[in-house]
Amino acid sequence: MTIAYWCVLIAGLMPLLTTAIAKVGLRGYDNAEPRAFMDKQTGFHRRADYAHRNHFEAFPFFAVAVLIATQLGANPLYINYLAMAFIAARVLYTALYLANIPTARSLAWIAGYGCVIALFVIAA
Repeated sequence: MTIAYWCVLIAGLMPLLTTAIAKVGLRGYDNAEPRAFMDKQTGFHRRADYAHRNHFEAFPFFAVAVLIATQLGANPLYINYLAMAFIAARVLYTALYLANIPTARSLAWIAGYGCVIALFVIAA
């Protein structure tokens, strides 16, 4: 399995990490209505939940980009580099989200999105 495919797995697991961070230390967690419960949270826990949701939003575009670039025969080295850069950008994005640094967080988001666009470009 290529590094890029491992990155797809990591990207798929990132929402689980951020949801765990969002819920750690909270009392009265309601598993019957987890979204309603999380919507009532503030601060760090709320930001972790938002990061969790954003990881789910980013995942399909990234995974499809890796698959398309691979299927169309793009240079595997470039695919791997871009996939690793995407993961690095998403980790940084999460850290900046949790630390409540919104401008830098947005820049990390743009970097990750740029990696996905680049995957499509190298496949063209």
